[in-house]
Amino acid sequence: MSALPGTTGRRRIYLMRHGHVDYFSSIVRETGDTSLVPLTDLGQAQATAGGKALSHVTFDRAICSGYPRTEQTARGVLAELDTPVPELEVDKRLVELHGGGFGPINDRDDIAAVMTFAFDQAGRPGARMGPEGEAFADALDRAVEGFTDLLMSPGWHTALVVAHEGINRLLLGWCTGNGLNAIQSFEQDPACINIIDVDLAPAESGEGTEILRKIIKAVNVTPYNYVKHGMNMTSLEAIFARDPA
Repeated sequence: MSALPGTTGRRRIYLMRHGHVDYFSSIVRETGDTSLVPLTDLGQAQATAGGKALSHVTFDRAICSGYPRTEQTARGVLAELDTPVPELEVDKRLVELHGGGFGPINDRDDIAAVMTFAFDQAGRPGARMGPEGEAFADALDRAVEGFTDLLMSPGWHTALVVAHEGINRLLLGWCTGNGLNAIQSFEQDPACINIIDVDLAPAESGEGTEILRKIIKAVNVTPYNYVKHGMNMTSLEAIFARDPA
């Protein structure tokens, strides 16, 4: 099994959120489908900043959810590497939690009251992402399945994974061992970088590999603003904030 240099069974995942998008852009207002939204110019610049920060890292694997915003972010990062660039893969198990659809969106106030506190309710039995959205428990299961399949696959020790705020929160909660009860505390700013190390070892049964422990090395690092000066709102608050009058 490939492992980080100096270790016997450790793999590292640089888990990123996609860069800035406008969820109230014309394509979202017309279709109600947030999966279609691309990065803004700001989002592209954030992805580039992330790529510059990671330019010295040799990635064996690079994976995104397949939504335009994660693919664009991943490609923006990979374009800045000074090391060999792996082929970008897609794992649809890492797409954002399904919100159930809002229909045509006319005003931020229509959904802000529900969505700005969505993650605070995730630990409650049967909690969903929005009134008719995906159950947090179901999203956790698919995200962890994708993450685990990656960890168990052979031939790599360092991977880039670009996903979404909700999915990243779920995976970070899983790493703590507290699951859905932990996710409300993990803020994920646009194009942030999390670093997760996972220790693996041969299973006691003698068949396959098992996860021994998960180590969170860094959370929500934003290379375009390392100390987050002026970033006073949460990510969800910023999405729904109105421009000053």
